[in-house]
Amino acid sequence: MTSGKATINRLKTGVPGFDEVLGGGLPEFSFNVIAGTPGCGKTTLAHQVMFALATPERPAIYFTVLGEPPLKMLRYQQQYAFFDSEKIGSAIHFVNLGSEMAAGDLKKVLDRIIAEVQAHGPALVFVDSFRSVVLASQTAGQAFISLQEFVQQLGMLMTSWQATTFLIGEYFSESDPNPVFTVADGLIWMRQSVQRNSVVRKMEIMKVRGQPTLAGLHTFRIGASGVKVFPPATFETDISGSDMPVVNDRLGMGIPGLDEMMGGGLPRGYSILIAGPSGSGKSILAAAFLVEGARLGENGVIAAFEQRPTRTRGPRIAELIASGRIGVVDSRAASLSVDEIAMQIIAEVHRLKATRVVIDSLSGFELALAPTFREDYRESLSRMVMALASTGVTVLMTSELEDRYSDLRFSPYGTAFLTDAIIVQRYIEVDSRLKRVMAVVKVRGSAHSDELRLFHIDDQGIRIGTTLANHEGLLGGRPTLRHGSNSVNASGSDRTVSPVPANDD
Repeated sequence: MTSGKATINRLKTGVPGFDEVLGGGLPEFSFNVIAGTPGCGKTTLAHQVMFALATPERPAIYFTVLGEPPLKMLRYQQQYAFFDSEKIGSAIHFVNLGSEMAAGDLKKVLDRIIAEVQAHGPALVFVDSFRSVVLASQTAGQAFISLQEFVQQLGMLMTSWQATTFLIGEYFSESDPNPVFTVADGLIWMRQSVQRNSVVRKMEIMKVRGQPTLAGLHTFRIGASGVKVFPPATFETDISGSDMPVVNDRLGMGIPGLDEMMGGGLPRGYSILIAGPSGSGKSILAAAFLVEGARLGENGVIAAFEQRPTRTRGPRIAELIASGRIGVVDSRAASLSVDEIAMQIIAEVHRLKATRVVIDSLSGFELALAPTFREDYRESLSRMVMALASTGVTVLMTSELEDRYSDLRFSPYGTAFLTDAIIVQRYIEVDSRLKRVMAVVKVRGSAHSDELRLFHIDDQGIRIGTTLANHEGLLGGRPTLRHGSNSVNASGSDRTVSPVPANDD
């Protein structure tokens, strides 16, 4: 007896994101069940895996039972990009078990499977739908032990033939008394979550013997390319210790005077939240941040959930998008998940080697999510921000913040702790006119201004002005002159910034 351990080869399934949730791929020679309710994507997933793995040297057999006949199944599956007609007959063989199943005789079914496997020597075997085998045996009055013996013999035979096997079946509950769940090495459960008028597909890896998997429900989408799984956003690097952002390495915001208010700019690798009411200039500030990066030779990514990136953000942003300097995540798909958007942003960051990311806005992002994800929105958002930070990018997020003058808040949803820096924008009334003010609420680990500064927006963007030094009650929305003071011109020049100590909250 040797002390070495067996090495299990993990097959790459060809399904984006699926290998990650499986824990690195599908164990070769494993006996797997793909289960779930009708319409959740089981057959599509099985075909996508089969077309990705099957070759003339590693052929596949797809057994159909009482469900769709092969011709009908192929007519629909060939609509997906993964379908390869040249593999049919050479690398992939379809066999219909309808006549054997009609009698409900499991021995005949097993004998036919054995004969086809011996004839073709497949490395991949699919049985769809295995639920039909169960129902047929019950209809014919077969004893439960017969089904158990059938499953055990099938599992042992496939393992001895060194075939990776998939049983596809319609199951509505994990508590179904079926021996296949016990025999299976891998159990992939697919679901459809219906809430209001939103339908979200999710999968759970119930078990894969011999390897850890990603726990939890993982959203997936079926599109023209087939199934795409969205694993949770994960950390790409160790962001502790020496990998923490260096506060001395600052990025310019692209707004004259704002870097000074922030103590020298935004530390590279930080996340910043721009919070303010509608029309206060959040998107303009975000655009300036990306334009400033491009001026310095840095690429950026913008995830837009309100206005289209190329319409109202100015000609410079449109030019940078057209030239490929700024990547766009502009999803209009229904029933989004946080993990889906995080995957798209991180993919764009890697593609462009981007250093700046804008999410505009968190309010629009929340509305774009399927209702089932909104309850855990804050937790998911925290995971996404940390995953983005682990790539080394600097993240700017905007969010709608109502002007509640009796309720002093600096961030929505109680998300202030998620970001390293916060800039808040407010409206105030001065001399019967609506004016804008902004303040730097925090920059973690850095001194910054504590002033409320007036600003206005013109054709050149945001222009920061003076403080209303002789007024009080600015945060109440209707400031008043201090006793014996005169009004101050709201469009005056910049004044010296008085810093506050570093904020570590």
